[in-house]
Amino acid sequence: MSSAALSVDSLSQAADRCVVNDSTSALPEIYRDDIQIAVWQRKLPSAVELAAAHVVETKPNLQLSVAVNPENVSSLVSSAIGENEINKPMLDDIATLVDMFSCLFDLKHVGLRLSTLDRAMCSRFHVDIVPCRLLTTYSGVATEWLAHQQVDRSKLGRGNQGKPDAESGLYQTEGHIQRLVQGEVALLKGEHWAGNEGAGLVHRSPAMQAGTRRLLLTLDFVDD
Repeated sequence: MSSAALSVDSLSQAADRCVVNDSTSALPEIYRDDIQIAVWQRKLPSAVELAAAHVVETKPNLQLSVAVNPENVSSLVSSAIGENEINKPMLDDIATLVDMFSCLFDLKHVGLRLSTLDRAMCSRFHVDIVPCRLLTTYSGVATEWLAHQQVDRSKLGRGNQGKPDAESGLYQTEGHIQRLVQGEVALLKGEHWAGNEGAGLVHRSPAMQAGTRRLLLTLDFVDD
């Protein structure tokens, strides 16, 4: 779904357990009991897009997984992707997101993953066993998700009886699949959010065309 298609009024957003806004004000809405995904619609600055393309080209097998805080994130990420003028805008953007995530959830440390992917990392629809996860796709196709009321959760995991998602009855039509857009920042509520058991956002990695790659950032809670 395009950014324009995601621009709906607050009532229909609430019906989907989703809040979407073109400012960062969307993100704190994840604290609402009736919200499972909060999306900050944004278009990446051209300098960040250029940096992302450079990382995909120069680090096609990047798999960075590290605990960071706002003070050390830039140095830790730059050691993996290279510290240069091309990469600096993306390094600054990652540092900003880490700072926002840390402040929003009062975290001393954040689990950061930055990966260049040439295939779907989690191709089946699933829920995350975490309190909440931030994700953004810097380059390539972005995450797909299903609204709460359009999922038969009995078909998740072994409940699919070995059938593909499209045949298991997990969702009724392909039109129910919603898609984030490159650059958008999303908070996905998981099963370990207090009081959210059985309601974590159902989502999956997108299918990718042969020869393409995506650059994905995720941020998670870290136990101190």
